[in-house]
Amino acid sequence: MTMYTYSKLNTIKPFLPVTVAVIITGLLVALDHSVFSIESHVVAGLWVALITAMFVTAIQIVHTEKAFSMQFAQLAAQKERLANEIKYRLWAEKTSSENKAKLQIVDDNFPGMLAYCNTEQRCHYHNRAFRQWFGLRSEQIENHPLREFLNGPSYTHIAQGIERVLSGETVQNQYVQQLPNRSACLVTANLIPHYDSGGKVIGFYILYTPRFVKEGELPLKRSGEKSTDENDSSKKVKHVQGVGENAEQRSQSALDSARRIILAIEREEFRLFCQKILPVKSDEHAEIYYEILIRMAEEESNLVPPGAFLPLIEKHNLMSRLDGWVVKKIIQYLSERKISTKASFCINLSGSTLKDPTFIHHIQNLLEQAKIQPEKLCFEIETFDVMEDLHNTALFIKKIQQLGCLISLCSFDHNRASFDLLKHIKADFLKIDGSMICNILRNAEDLKKTENINKFAHALKIRTIGELVETQAILEKLAGIGIDYAQGFAVKRPLPIEHIH
Repeated sequence: MTMYTYSKLNTIKPFLPVTVAVIITGLLVALDHSVFSIESHVVAGLWVALITAMFVTAIQIVHTEKAFSMQFAQLAAQKERLANEIKYRLWAEKTSSENKAKLQIVDDNFPGMLAYCNTEQRCHYHNRAFRQWFGLRSEQIENHPLREFLNGPSYTHIAQGIERVLSGETVQNQYVQQLPNRSACLVTANLIPHYDSGGKVIGFYILYTPRFVKEGELPLKRSGEKSTDENDSSKKVKHVQGVGENAEQRSQSALDSARRIILAIEREEFRLFCQKILPVKSDEHAEIYYEILIRMAEEESNLVPPGAFLPLIEKHNLMSRLDGWVVKKIIQYLSERKISTKASFCINLSGSTLKDPTFIHHIQNLLEQAKIQPEKLCFEIETFDVMEDLHNTALFIKKIQQLGCLISLCSFDHNRASFDLLKHIKADFLKIDGSMICNILRNAEDLKKTENINKFAHALKIRTIGELVETQAILEKLAGIGIDYAQGFAVKRPLPIEHIH
């Protein structure tokens, strides 16, 4: 018997008892109306066959119903499992997206250079500061061996510690990097092992942290020269930074660092970048804003990572001086260059600047000398800084606005404290916290918070800005909510201020 014939018989087999029962029933009906006499044992045989066929049919029905119930239960279980898998997948995607957004914030703002390599020394993660330090693109680093993309001296400084870190030891070494302005940066390289659940080393982290070297602290090496007294230099560094350092040494070190920063400001060793803030809905008459971002000149030569110098400036209470320099350069830029009449600049002010009583007079004098429209300047102030000293900050803001300048309240969150601030100050803009903006497509609560902030601000005739707008989908969602302005990579990436037309 062929497979085809066997398959065909299996197909018609369930219908045989019913078919037989129908045929026998038809015969019995025909015999009952027939004029011919039929033997009684034949009729009895037909009835037995009919009952048997019906009994077999009933058994088949019960068996089919049972099989159907089992299959239905299996389908229900599969449906539930599929629903759970979809729910878990959506949760995983949401968590992954949230973590990616958070990691992006860390990646963009972490002041040190961070990378991760496997046991084969191939790089599988690096932050922005790391690639900027070495002047490389992501594709030149990702999944490439260290020796391929690190320059000679940098690889030499960590190569000797790789074997030790792969054996489970945390390794630290230091070296001096010459900067283009002939100053120097002391770089500390930390190699940290990464273990799996079984305690086996499966990779290692590289963390570079730079700091300025005061004059005379270390003998500086010129590019390409080999140091014959590297161990002695290392000892001197440890002595300067050691636990036994006395108060006089610490005071002198702090003084030298402060002088170095002041010198950098006076020499204008900083560059101004800017990021566009555009209306969410296209409006040819709307003002265009640019947030000013400050970088050290060496940063763009990939020698000092973004953010590495700011903690040092804050430590020595020199942010007010740096902010003053930025305002001066922006006003000078506005007065000397012919740019769009719709372009205005947003300048971040630090908490220490808000406490500087001379800063207002500095701005006023610059505006009067340059004869530019004060509303071309919008000063961005962190919500946290306002909360920290509400009375004095509110007074500062009032004086700024009396000059004709604008105020943007940044990192505005959906909490009672943030909303209460608006009882005491009148901001021109609210910049909604980016951690909410980047989640509005995945988190209904963050979406609702953003909508509430926007409604509240508009009721007070305050314009809103959504920051960290990384995708076109988020930008479209902000348009639907009614947010006024947007800032982020989906709008425009930062560029040197000289590139503004």
